[in-house]
Amino acid sequence: MTQAIANLNKANTSILQSLKCKECGAEYELKATHVCELCFGPLEVKYNYDVLRQSVSRETIEAGPNSIWRYRQFLPVATDNYIDVGTGMTPLVRSHRLARRLGLNKLYIKNDAVNMPTLSFKDRVVSVALSRARELGFTTVSCASTGNLANSTAAIAAHAGLDCCVFIPSDLEAGKVLGSLIYSPTLMAVKGNYDQVNRLCSEVANTHGWGFVNINLRPYYSEGSKTLGFEVAEQLGWELPDHIVAPLASGSLFTKIYKGFQEFTKVGLVEGKEVRFSGAQAEGCSPIATAFKEGRDFIQPVKPNTIAKSIAIGNPADGVYAVEIAQKTNGNIESVNDTEIIEGIKLLAETEGIFTETAGGTTIAVLKKLVEAGKINPDETTVVYITGNGLKTQEALQGYIGEPLTIEAKLDSFERALERSRTLERLEWQQVLV
Repeated sequence: MTQAIANLNKANTSILQSLKCKECGAEYELKATHVCELCFGPLEVKYNYDVLRQSVSRETIEAGPNSIWRYRQFLPVATDNYIDVGTGMTPLVRSHRLARRLGLNKLYIKNDAVNMPTLSFKDRVVSVALSRARELGFTTVSCASTGNLANSTAAIAAHAGLDCCVFIPSDLEAGKVLGSLIYSPTLMAVKGNYDQVNRLCSEVANTHGWGFVNINLRPYYSEGSKTLGFEVAEQLGWELPDHIVAPLASGSLFTKIYKGFQEFTKVGLVEGKEVRFSGAQAEGCSPIATAFKEGRDFIQPVKPNTIAKSIAIGNPADGVYAVEIAQKTNGNIESVNDTEIIEGIKLLAETEGIFTETAGGTTIAVLKKLVEAGKINPDETTVVYITGNGLKTQEALQGYIGEPLTIEAKLDSFERALERSRTLERLEWQQVLV
């Protein structure tokens, strides 16, 4: 097995071929660039699947590290000098109580709320982006972020010894601000929404020549999301699910899970089948859901206004591709309001013991909405993606989850409080039944 892995290492340079425009097909060198010079379409990494098919197997993957780097041959790195901080191989939880509540028989939760090192799926994309940044010679890395990406970039840059400057909207949740500052990056809080932050970062990238993970390094960065598809297939016993439900921000995660399933099928690691793709957005920032519902092939940008700040991207770069995937797989894209998002967070917590942030609350609320509309077959193997931890967005729940029962250090005080609590529970159940 050791020799097989050594052969994989040698083959990797022949697996990576070029950057290819998703619109016109023009190809470019594997450098720090993300936009086609001919049509301004987005670039993505092109692989040699013939070489991959001959050199990778279930056995070589299973013999790899317990992280995203077990799939190294499918990721855009050219050397063994990748950054492994234990990212990936997060739990795929078979749901029982939530599944019963919703009336589903085969529901799984992919829980990236416990991902390493910063408790969100962004650790995957940043591990890949910074590994490639280091190969390309960058010493300063950066990003435009709604919070989670800034946390990941700051943490993994610290581990790798790279200088780091990250940009966020100035109104982010305190947990996400602290979650970046602890790693001592230069943190720029910009007065504006994410789209304004992103435009500024494009100017900075051109001026300073830094490696921005979601701008000039975006083709490499986005490939890290494929590992959420790879892991689910492996954790299901090398089978694809029937239906997935995932949050939509830029749309990149959605498209890369799809690409991951396609790649595993292409090289023979799993048997191919059509997987339905459904996406979740917050009503206060739902340009992709609106385009899907209206049958449009373009995205109309919006100004975000929602508690789900981590997915509040008003002008999503991959929105059109997300719509296309949902359409061709017979999936759906739905949106839910802020109240439903909070209920989604509470529902997942009280049924499965998983505390998710507002993006996860959005996804669970949309899952519930799709089930109630008859758009998910109860017998489908359905995987719902939880991409971030609730400890980062505690402010969103203030005033919605009750208060502790304050008592004296006496038995009779406890008994009175317990009876009050049980009475309130009975009243709440009566309201639910009505």
